[in-house]
This record gives sequence, structure tokens and C-alpha cells, in this order.
Amino acid sequence: MKGLVLSGGTGSRLRPITFSMAKQLVPVANKPILFYGLGDLAEAGVTDVAIIIAPQTGDEIRHAVGDGSRFGLNIEYVVQAEPLGLAHALKTALPFIDGDDVLMYLGDNLVKHGVADVVADFESDRPNCQILLTEVEDPTQFGVAELSSGGEVERLVEKPSNPRSNLALVGVYLFDQTVAEAVNAIEPSARGELEITDAIQYLVTTGRRVRPSLVTGWWKDTGRKEDLLHANVLVLSDLDGRLDGEVVGGEVRGNVQLGAGSQLVDCSVTGPVAIGRNARLVRTTVGPNTAIGDDCRLVDARVESSIILNGSEIHGWSLRDSLVGRGSSLRGGAPANYAEVTLGERCEVVGE
Repeated sequence: MKGLVLSGGTGSRLRPITFSMAKQLVPVANKPILFYGLGDLAEAGVTDVAIIIAPQTGDEIRHAVGDGSRFGLNIEYVVQAEPLGLAHALKTALPFIDGDDVLMYLGDNLVKHGVADVVADFESDRPNCQILLTEVEDPTQFGVAELSSGGEVERLVEKPSNPRSNLALVGVYLFDQTVAEAVNAIEPSARGELEITDAIQYLVTTGRRVRPSLVTGWWKDTGRKEDLLHANVLVLSDLDGRLDGEVVGGEVRGNVQLGAGSQLVDCSVTGPVAIGRNARLVRTTVGPNTAIGDDCRLVDARVESSIILNGSEIHGWSLRDSLVGRGSSLRGGAPANYAEVTLGERCEVVGE
């Protein structure tokens, strides 16, 4: 089986962060989202992987991932010139797939228990296609599967206005060689894209066996800020505490990771919290549910339920439910209470 990880797209729902970085490289618990998926594939024994990249952000992903050896993978890159749908990305990668089974994984998704079980299930049962499903509150935002009373896939609809099911397709799909026929047979949808739901529906309509599986743990699509922050909470909840940096005074409670070269001076930190390398925090209250990247500087600040990217500086501000881009700065007169902010890369906010 080969792997196909989709890492194109513009990340418009995560702007301004994604004006300057690929959405798949935004960190959750100080690790790029994309790296979780690559680790899942390696754990499942899928070692030959192609990453679909866009012309705008592809170089950044190439630089971050490299040849894949750090993940135990052999990685190739396939450029999707325009974001014309998931099935179009798969169609673009057909020369790489070359008739083998393929696991397609959306690079901005997180699956708690990974994909090893579903890969083993697919290889044992040999359906033509296997899809992962999970119950969602608002099915209109997802591709949705409608099942028969016997649990068979009957119909798939992309972002239905009047959904007849609350079972959304998780961004993990497994196919045998019949997927090439499917993506070549379908036409663009009303929004001009080749929809993966149409490709799977083609397999259903032509009598191929499409097997549904329900996700046993949590799954997150991190395409929006609120989903990204929630994913951060979920990943941090499984964090093991480890203090590789220096703690000078103050108090550290709960599961806290402090990276090498980092220093906490008279701080109060309540886990789960992840703090990267070479960060310095002075008289600062952190946590819970907070990730602070490498080389950050926080003085007389309070931060909770937030993601602070590498190289940022916060002086005197109190932040909650915030996303602060790389190299950004907040200083000067701050609001009296907690503020919620979303900043892109190298932004500067100076209070009155």
C-alpha cells in the first residue's frame, strides 16, 4: 500500500496565519499538524508516500519534511497546480500510485488512534474502498455518508444543504486499483471541483464494495481557528510532563513539557502545557491548554488556551483562546482583562 497526503490548498479559514505559512505546518502542541499524519502512516507500515503540494506553499513543506527519513518514510512530492478538489489531487497522483492500493490522508486532519487498525482491516477484508466516518453536529460542512439499515454505504453527498445523515467522512480514505477508474469517470461538481464523494459514489453505483468504519477516538479537521485550538487541547491532554529546561522560583503543576534551553523565572504554570526550546518566561502565568513555541519571550504576561508560535514576544498582556503567529509582538498598555487575538507572522501590537 502507498500513502498519499494532501498538503495543498490556501488555508483561507486560518488567515492571517496562513498568509505566510502552509496550514499543514501550523503547530498543535508545538508539532506541525502534517507531522502527526506522517507519523500515523509510518506506524501503519505505509512507507512509500507522496505529498500533494501547491505551488504557493510547496517549497515550505519540502523544506520542513525533506525526504521523509526522519519519519521512516520514502517521500515524493506531487504538485497540484490548482486546488480543483480531493479527487483531482488523487487523479494527479495516479502515476505515483501505479495501480497499488492507496491510503489518502488529508494533511490538516488529526486522528487520535492513527490509521494502523484501518489499514490492517482493509488489507484483511479487501473491499474496493474503505471510508472512515464520525458523527458531527453540523453535517452541512462535510461530505456525508448515508448508510442502509444493514450498515452498507448507499449514498454520499458533499456538504448537503438538507443532510439525511450526521456521519461525516473523516479525511482518511483507502482504495484499491479501481480508484483510477472512478476519478477518471467523474465530472467537476457545481463548484468546479472533482469531489472525492463523487468518486466513491461511482464505486457504489458500479457495484464495488465500499466499506464504512467508525472512528473510535476523536478526529479533528483543523481548518478553522476554533478547531485548531480544540485540537491543541486534545493533544495536550495526552501530554507527558518533562522539564528539560530550568525552573527558577514559581510553581509548576500538572503535565508540563519544558524544552531544552528554556527558562521559567518566578512563573506559575498549570498543565497541560508545552513550551519549546530556548524560551524565556518571567513572572508569567501559563495554562492550562497552552503551547508556546521555541525562542519565545514572555514577561509579566498571562496566557491560557492558546497557541503561541516560535519567536513571539508578549509583555504585560493577558491572552485567552488566542493564536499568535511567528515572530509577533504584543507590548505596551494592555487591556485590563483577557484579550482574544489572532495574529499573523511578524505582527506588532502596541497598547496605549
